[in-house]
Amino acid sequence: MNQSVFLVNRILAILTVFGQVIGISFLVIFLFYFLNKKKLKFVKNSIFRKIVKYSYHLALIVSLTATLGSLFYSEIAGFEPCKLCWFQRILMYPMPLLLSLAIWKKDKSINDYLITLSGIGIVIAFYHYYLQRGGQSILPCSTIGYSVSCSNSFVMELGYITIPLMAATAFLLIIVLMLVPILIKEK
Repeated sequence: MNQSVFLVNRILAILTVFGQVIGISFLVIFLFYFLNKKKLKFVKNSIFRKIVKYSYHLALIVSLTATLGSLFYSEIAGFEPCKLCWFQRILMYPMPLLLSLAIWKKDKSINDYLITLSGIGIVIAFYHYYLQRGGQSILPCSTIGYSVSCSNSFVMELGYITIPLMAATAFLLIIVLMLVPILIKEK
C-alpha cells in the first residue's frame, strides 16, 4: 500500500470514529428528548441552535468528504467499486450538489429528501458491511459480470472500519444534521 493510501485511510478512519461518536450521541439525545421534552429543554438553548444554523453547511462537508473519499479510492488508489458501492455512490453523489444549491438559494425544504436518500444509503451500506464481515449474501453481488465481489474489503482500519462503514457513518451524520432543525422547530 502506498503512502498516500495509508494516510487517507487513517484520516478517513479517524473522521469515521469521530462521526460515529457524534452521530450516536445525537441519536441518544434525540431519543431522550422525544421521551421527555421537559427534562431536556437545554436542547433548544444549546449547541443545537448553532447546528441548526449551519446544518446544511456541515452536511455539505460530510457529503463532499464522502464523495471525494470514494473518488480517491476508485480513481487514485485503484480500488474497483462493487455493485453495492455503486448504489451507495448513486445516493451520495447528488448530495453535495443539492446541499450547495440549498445553501445558495437559502432553501430549507430539502431535509426530507436528504433523509430519504441517506436512509436508503445507510441500509445498503450496513448490508455491504455485513457482507464484508462474513455475512451470507441474499443475492449474488457480482451478477452484472464485471463487478468485484461485494465481500472484498480493500480497507480495514482500527479493526472494524471499512469503506461501507465510512459511507454508513456519512449517511448517519447527514440524517442527524437534517433531523436537528426538525427537532428545534417543534414546540
